[in-house]
Amino acid sequence: MQRQQQLAAWLHSQFPNENFMLAPASADASFRRYFRATFAGGRTRVVMDAPPQHEDCRPFLHIAQLFEAARTHVPHVYAQDLQQGFLLLSDLGNTTYLQALNAGNAPQLYGAATDALLRIQLASRENELPHYDEALLRRELNLFPEWYVAKHLGVVLSEKQQAKLEEVFVRIIANNLAQPRVYVHRDYHSRNLMVTEHSHLNPPPLAGEKANGRGNCLILPGILDFQDAVYGPITYDLASLFKDAYIRWEEEAIMDWLIRYWEKARMAGLPVHTDFGEFYRDYEWMGVQRHLKVLGIFARLSHRDGKDGYLKDLPLVMDYLRRACARYIDLKPLLNLLDELEPREAQTGYTF
Repeated sequence: MQRQQQLAAWLHSQFPNENFMLAPASADASFRRYFRATFAGGRTRVVMDAPPQHEDCRPFLHIAQLFEAARTHVPHVYAQDLQQGFLLLSDLGNTTYLQALNAGNAPQLYGAATDALLRIQLASRENELPHYDEALLRRELNLFPEWYVAKHLGVVLSEKQQAKLEEVFVRIIANNLAQPRVYVHRDYHSRNLMVTEHSHLNPPPLAGEKANGRGNCLILPGILDFQDAVYGPITYDLASLFKDAYIRWEEEAIMDWLIRYWEKARMAGLPVHTDFGEFYRDYEWMGVQRHLKVLGIFARLSHRDGKDGYLKDLPLVMDYLRRACARYIDLKPLLNLLDELEPREAQTGYTF
């Protein structure tokens, strides 16, 4: 309550002659919270509450500038108080992709999401963001044995199992590091993309892109939760988007959306593989790295932080992981290990 009072006092200092109503907007898996301030006439702003002892707002500010310069629709920063950990942001609305997506609008919404991703990738510069290097990839992979296997399943891996897992980790990291590099949002999925009715942006179409019929204005998703962005593998955000832990699509539809992205990326001059099969393999292997990490994170959120709501999403993540491992012989040792840890018949929600 004291923290919210401090936030309200800071907001009053920004708008000394205006009254507003303050209400919770959302929270995420970190210590950040968001409040919506509604002013007379219905104008709104969002205030990020990021306690400085737990959160550093500077990466958010830096990446917001980069992504805004790339002509994507991210929250505009109107004011900041880094000492208290408050940011005043534009309001991207209440409707996430997860809430809005259906079979009828999915092609249009995902097309808009990949177009925005292309803009981010085309703006990439090597030394602006931390590198998605071997140390970071390995730290993320290690969340799987530490939190999913040991804490969630309560299993102690044998030396043979540890060696098998390490062998696969080395292969995954080698693939990930060999991929072309661009800016990586790192959590580009249906809960972090917003359906916005309009945008103040009016970027020129990408190479080969047509306007959507509203003059020259293109549909632009609102993009949130980008403060952990890095410079890394070009397929990472695609794996986040299309192997989404919160919503499932038929692989035929995903393949179509991926091909459309790949064609536009090649036309725009991004360094994707000229062979789609090689590009798709990289996408699959990147997904394996992400899903091992996500299994560990969801387990940690439950067992360490008491956020059990993420446990219901584990079966879909495991299904993505098993399907990819079954398609590549170099990943079969991981599939065998998963079967040892959790027999398939025990997998609730498993549809392989």
